[in-house]
Amino acid sequence: MSWITKVRNSLSRVTKRDTPDNLWIKCPSCSEMLFTKEYEENLSVCPRCEHHGRIGADARMAQLLDPGFILLPSPKVVEDPLKFRDSKKYPDRLKAARAANPHPDALTNAAGKIAGRKVVLGVQDFAFMGGSMGMAVGEAFVTGTERAIKDKCAYVICTAAGGARMQEGILSLMQMPKTTVAVRRLKAAGLPYIVVLTDPTTGGVTASYAMLGDIHIAEPGCLIGFAGQRVIKDTIREKLPEGFQRAEYLFSHGMVDMVVPRKDLRETLASLLGHLAPAKAA
Repeated sequence: MSWITKVRNSLSRVTKRDTPDNLWIKCPSCSEMLFTKEYEENLSVCPRCEHHGRIGADARMAQLLDPGFILLPSPKVVEDPLKFRDSKKYPDRLKAARAANPHPDALTNAAGKIAGRKVVLGVQDFAFMGGSMGMAVGEAFVTGTERAIKDKCAYVICTAAGGARMQEGILSLMQMPKTTVAVRRLKAAGLPYIVVLTDPTTGGVTASYAMLGDIHIAEPGCLIGFAGQRVIKDTIREKLPEGFQRAEYLFSHGMVDMVVPRKDLRETLASLLGHLAPAKAA
């Protein structure tokens, strides 16, 4: 027996401590390793490079709304109307998405207040099938606008989507005119419609309700567009400008009204609501 083996055997055994898998998070932009708790306390924004991470509906509502808001019931729609199947059945994909997320589909509405002013807030969650727009999302959007009309208050939508939901085919594309009509009804009632564009907002969502607001706010660095950059580049056969389809590029070209960091978003919305809907909520 070697002396190394003797020393090793004489040492007391120390049980390896279990380290939680979610203790650290890697910034997708600068690759900095961050404490998950500190990252979340900073509103899921990297303190080093200011990259705005994607957040879910519950976190977004908690950040923007006053305490005491209520979630609106999710509308019921026909599921799997086309009996669609790719590598999996559509109902199986829905089941998996619902098991991994707190809400039954990609768009969730809440009625509450922002700095004391009545508002209905809709939030799309990219974690639910890429925030894709299907019949449930279209119906939820209409439900949100109808509640805003009933409560005589603004409707604020936080968009995050990869586009239409392919498993619903033409029925998904029909949500574009449907939501456009809902926006027109909201504006006919003289009520504000504010859009907060978050990463990413693309496809049919951008081509409909995401770009029909009275005010368009974008989070820093978020991707906003219709077709993907590769498709555009291959179509026009030209090199795309630096930062193409990013919030700052769209702001400089007049496509969005302002780019607002997440920490200032609630205050900005409160100020806008004060100008667009000056009557304070009781």
